[in-house]
Amino acid sequence: MRLKSSKNTILIYLLFTLIFSSVIWVLTLNAPDAGRIAGRMFGYGIMWCPTLATLVTLKLTGRKMSGLAWKLGEPKYLWNSYFIPLFYSLVAYLIIWSMGWGHFYSTSFVTKTAHEFGWDNLPHWFFIVIFFLMNGVIGMFASISTALGEEIGWRGLLVPELAKKMGYTGVSLTSGLIWGIWHYPLLIFGNYNNGTPAWYGLICFTVSITAASFIYTWYRMKSGSLWTGVLLHASHNLFIQGFFTPVTEQNIHSPWYIDEFGAVVPIVTIFLAIYFWSRRKELNDVAK
Repeated sequence: MRLKSSKNTILIYLLFTLIFSSVIWVLTLNAPDAGRIAGRMFGYGIMWCPTLATLVTLKLTGRKMSGLAWKLGEPKYLWNSYFIPLFYSLVAYLIIWSMGWGHFYSTSFVTKTAHEFGWDNLPHWFFIVIFFLMNGVIGMFASISTALGEEIGWRGLLVPELAKKMGYTGVSLTSGLIWGIWHYPLLIFGNYNNGTPAWYGLICFTVSITAASFIYTWYRMKSGSLWTGVLLHASHNLFIQGFFTPVTEQNIHSPWYIDEFGAVVPIVTIFLAIYFWSRRKELNDVAK
C-alpha cells in the first residue's frame, strides 16, 4: 500500500527517524568512554539516520530518491551557504574574545595540533592561518559527508513536505524545533554539551538551531536545492566545532558563551534569522 498524502509522509519520516536514531542513541549512551574511533562511528551513524528514514519513507509512499532536490541551483546560493556560517561564527567569536569570555588563541591547542602535523617550528600565527585554510577546504569534504546524511532528510524531504501545509515562518519553526529536539537524547543523557547545566545548554542549542533553520529554509526554498542545506550545515559544524571553539583559550566563563551551547552564537544567529525572515516575500514555492 502506498501512502501519498503529505501528512502521512511527514509522520512516516519522523517515525522511522526516531526508530533508526534510537539504535544509535542507545549504542552511544552505552559507551560513555567512547574514544576517537567509536565516537566517529556513532557520529556518522546518527547523522545518516535521517537519510535511512527518507529511503523508507519514499519507498512506502511510492516515490523515488531521484525526485528530491538534487540539482545544484545557482552558484551564488551555494557560495553564500558556505560563507554565511563562517560569517556568523566569526562575529560570535570576535564578541567572545573581545568580552573576555575566551581568548584568542589556545597555545596548547595550536602547539599540539602543529606537532601532529609535524610543523612544530612554524610560528603560531602562521600555523593558525594554514590550519584555518586547510580546515576550510579539505575539512569541508569530511564535514559534507556527515551533513549530507542529515540534510537529505531535513531539507531534502521534511522541509518540502511541510511547505505543502504551511508558509516559510511555519516551516522554519517546525523543522527547526524537530531538528533541535532530535538532538535532545544525547544532549540530556550524553556528554554532547559544554559542561554547563543541561537546561542551559538545551535552551542555547534549541534557539541556535531553530534560528539557523530560518536561514536553511530560506535558501532551500529560494534555490530549490538541498545542497544549500548541506553546505550551510557542513560549514557551521566545520567552523564552530572544528576551528573557532578549539582555537579559543577557555576560562571559567567560556562554557556559558562559546560554541552551540553558549549564549553568543544563538544571539548572533537570531539576528540573521530576522534578516531572512524579513526577506520571506522573495520566496517562491519549494521546488519539487
